[in-house]
Order: sequence, then structure tokens, then C-alpha cells
Amino acid sequence: MVEQVLVVLRVAFVVLLYLVVWRIVRLSVRDVRGGTQDSMILAPAMAGGVAAPARPARAPQGPGQLVVTSSPAFPAGTVVLCDDTVVFGRGPEADAVLEGDEFASGRHARVFRRGDDVYLEDLGSTNGTFVNGQRLAAERRLRAGDSVVVGSTEMTYRSGGGGG
Repeated sequence: MVEQVLVVLRVAFVVLLYLVVWRIVRLSVRDVRGGTQDSMILAPAMAGGVAAPARPARAPQGPGQLVVTSSPAFPAGTVVLCDDTVVFGRGPEADAVLEGDEFASGRHARVFRRGDDVYLEDLGSTNGTFVNGQRLAAERRLRAGDSVVVGSTEMTYRSGGGGG
């Protein structure tokens, strides 16, 4: 009887171990596929010694963009394109690294597309993510003119197609 219980416990342990390894591999593959995209953040001036293209921020292309109004990490006018998933945070794994923003978490918030719409979601940050002064409790669809605050970084959402 005791031997049967030990065998069942061993099998359960091995199954649990494989589930943990499978989860780690799955998350790693998702992160690699999502990877960082250097083209999603366009600086208004010199960024790391490379001149950014001179484009007016009021003519967005694609589904939309977030324009930085104030931030300890980015100069005002920096444009974050919302044509794919963008993770904001202080950690190096974030797509838009908010280095120097003491109110941002490692993985603070995520902007992502669903169809033609752009959504914002808090990723369990300590200080919260805000849209138009309201703390997010769930994902929220962004509309032209929405004010977005991630940590101490303030941005304005502009919809694609030149509207707004």
C-alpha cells in the first residue's frame, strides 16, 4: 500500500515538473516571437546618436500612436507606434524602456491591437496605469485624445488615418 502511494506521488511529481518546464518554454517562445522592435519608438530628435526621421507628429500612420507629453525617460514629442504589442516598463525586457521612471514597474503596461482598435492594459503594476485620470481595472480601448499615464510618463493617444 505504501509503495503504491509512493509511485503515485512520484508520477505526480514528474507530471508537475514537466508542466513547469512546458510553461517556461511556452513563455520563452512567446517572448522571442514578440521580441523587441526597434522601429516602434521614434524620437523627435537625436536618440542614441542616430537622427530620427523628421515627420510631423500630427499625421499618424497605421492604427495609432502614443505621443509623449512628459517623461523622465523620453523627450516630449517622442512617438510610440501602436502597430503591434508594446510593453512599457523599467525592465530591459520591455519594448519601451522607461529608464529613470521611478514610478514604473519592470513590466508596467501593455498596448496591443485587436482588429483595428488599440487597447491598453495594466500588467499588475504597483502604481497603476491611468487613462483620462482613471486607474485601469481591466483592458481599455483607446480613443483619439485619450490621456495615458504609465508611471510618471504622460502620453496622448492619436488614432490612425490622420484622425485626431
